[in-house]
Amino acid sequence: MTGAGAESLAEMLDERQHLLEIALWMFGSEVTADRIVQETYRRWYALGDEDRAGIAVPRAWLTRVAGSICLELLATPGGVWHPVPSAAPPAASPAASPAGDPVRRFEPAPGLAQLQARSRQAMRAGHDRVVRRFAAACDAGDQAGLRAVLARDVLVVSDGGGKLRAAVHPTYGADAVARFVTALLTGRPATEVAVGSVNGRAGLVLRRAGRAVAVVSVSVAGAEVTAVWIVLNPDKLERWHRP
Repeated sequence: MTGAGAESLAEMLDERQHLLEIALWMFGSEVTADRIVQETYRRWYALGDEDRAGIAVPRAWLTRVAGSICLELLATPGGVWHPVPSAAPPAASPAASPAGDPVRRFEPAPGLAQLQARSRQAMRAGHDRVVRRFAAACDAGDQAGLRAVLARDVLVVSDGGGKLRAAVHPTYGADAVARFVTALLTGRPATEVAVGSVNGRAGLVLRRAGRAVAVVSVSVAGAEVTAVWIVLNPDKLERWHRP
């Protein structure tokens, strides 16, 4: 999908969750964590094909970059920063800063917990609204409706797992993504497009006669879709089948 050494989309989604967990551990904010992960992948795709092909373990590279971005944000003015206890974070940690100082995270002031909870709830509700607009446009095969909900620099990645023909490289840009998604996800007779929970967030599940034919995870910023991740590999769709 991204060239030599590319992993399956399911593995990529697990990788993205790993990066989100690092950023969440550092900042405790889903909004900030999502931005950090998006910037991490932006830097990955900014590399040339040869540079990406030369990275033996992309997950390790992405982990280092995500940690570096966290440290960059920690160095910016604002907030009160306290050393993190010696316990390590879940999964691979960015470890210490280049200067040897302990990694630090934002410690919210007392009284902010409820505001943060309401913010997370509002973010999930906003994500759900955008996904439902996206789903409605997919169900109707409405390219104009899709373009209206897509960010200008949106990308789409699909995974066939070698079990069917799927795009090898990501597709970029609202117009190109709208055409790609319309061609791939619409026009299938007797196919149901349903909004459901995908990796803990609202996503799309396409089924024919109760059998899942595609699962779509959507990244959202504000009122726009910034990335679309499509699992087409039949081996990874079994748990989405209905009796």
